[in-house]
Amino acid sequence: MSKALKVEESKKAEIKPVFLESGIEVKPVYGPQDTAHIRADVDIGEPGSFPFTRGIHRYMYRQKPWTMRQYAGFGSPAETNERFRFLIEHGQNALNVAFDLPTQMGLDSDDPRSRGEVGRVGMAVDTLKDMEVAFDRIPLDEISVSLTINAVTPIILAMYLTVAEKKGIPRHQIRGTTQNDILKEYIGRGAWIFPVESSIRLIGDTIEFCAREARRYYPVSVCGYHIRESGATPVQEIAYAYCIAGAYIREVLRRGLSVDDFADRISFNFDIYGNLWEQVAKFRAARRLWARYMKEEFHAQQPNTMMMKMIAGGGGSGLTIEEPENNIVRGAYYALIAALSGTQTSALCCYDEAYTIPSPKAQLISLRTMQILAEEIGLSDTVDPLAGSYYIEWLTTEMENRMQTEMKRVNEQWGGIVKAVSQGIIQQVVARQAYEVERKLQQGEIVKIGVNRYRRDQEEALPDVELHQVKADAVEEQLKRLAEVKRQRDSAEVESALAAVRGACSGGHNVMPAMMRAVSAYCTLGEIVGVMKQTLGEFQEPVRL
Repeated sequence: MSKALKVEESKKAEIKPVFLESGIEVKPVYGPQDTAHIRADVDIGEPGSFPFTRGIHRYMYRQKPWTMRQYAGFGSPAETNERFRFLIEHGQNALNVAFDLPTQMGLDSDDPRSRGEVGRVGMAVDTLKDMEVAFDRIPLDEISVSLTINAVTPIILAMYLTVAEKKGIPRHQIRGTTQNDILKEYIGRGAWIFPVESSIRLIGDTIEFCAREARRYYPVSVCGYHIRESGATPVQEIAYAYCIAGAYIREVLRRGLSVDDFADRISFNFDIYGNLWEQVAKFRAARRLWARYMKEEFHAQQPNTMMMKMIAGGGGSGLTIEEPENNIVRGAYYALIAALSGTQTSALCCYDEAYTIPSPKAQLISLRTMQILAEEIGLSDTVDPLAGSYYIEWLTTEMENRMQTEMKRVNEQWGGIVKAVSQGIIQQVVARQAYEVERKLQQGEIVKIGVNRYRRDQEEALPDVELHQVKADAVEEQLKRLAEVKRQRDSAEVESALAAVRGACSGGHNVMPAMMRAVSAYCTLGEIVGVMKQTLGEFQEPVRL
């Protein structure tokens, strides 16, 4: 061996192996040989055409930039309304609503179990009156609203539809989204109320109702986001989300609708943090896989049904308490990834989220970050600018193959996603991985700048973060409004409407018509959930060994 070759081999030996979080080893160099197995016409195609690898629209952001929808909501509906109008005045073109923990759990603000949590991590909602206050002077005929709610979605959705109709917007013209993904709650968040099967039935009710009554509305946004935040790999994030979406689709198909009647109104909420190239390839692979899944598994005929529509804009797990200003940089890269990945909507995380409810300053920085990307530095110029890269195309295909393998494991080894969730199998897998990630972070195997590398003494790195101040009278204001609503409403109509909800639940009827009546009668969230529990029961968490 020549001296030059020996030197080259020596240098090669010094190169450490690189593995992505999905377990994929990355070579130092990629070339034509790595993409020889990829069929450009079949696997990549053109933007706006099956299998939508390059985007679901022909001209993507050249024609219309992604929707910017910052997550907001805290305290009273009046405070939340003020933040909504602040964001809209600064150029935001959609809303993303946070609800407090009692609301998510179906508890009224005057319930003893709500004490200390009312308005803390989102907006408190007890009755239709709260939604009327929250959306006062908000043009719902112009602004699309995403409601981040799950177990009590039928109730909150009924409230939103009623508020819009009171503003004169016909039901079939109302736009928006409810998260409404209960299976991920059992996996990743814990905000459940009813048993798994009953919860899936309620999701089926909302999908069926919207397909017939509110065709422009997205009744479900399946959230791989929370599964990823709980410890899943990027591959598992997509695979588990698609298995979940499949379960909801099958529930509605059993009701006699065709897949093209409703599945185009199922969207996704995905996470972004970590390796830039892995994230971009994840979304390109996910679009292709969804198109093929819908066509081959569910025999979809309409192209719109095969389009994977998503919101993506950064993940909380990527942010750090240490040196929080670095999160501004991280957020900019997350926004870049979202744009390079072809997202339809972005809700960019804020630099202070590791400490507090985002301040107006932090939310404005995130909004301006997206606006700069869209309008100043060229992210809207051309579609899928990374297409054709040897590495990106190879990685996209590798990610898709691994996603298919993971979906197969769920369906063939674990008996499907519903069984896997009900028995806690998915939860155990994700929890073990979360432990491993934390171990690797603590040992420095996963690099986090300012945390386990280039870390300063805490006294040197004191954060300059404006903490959210909870107004002392916010809870009193909420309780006062709730008491006033109870005094002024028609008690006989309340009892009759609650009886209708009970009858719909026990009789197997679609609950949404009864929900619309109940919220219009100003029944409280807790009252409605109470009668639902009487017939649907409550979820019991499986014992984990």
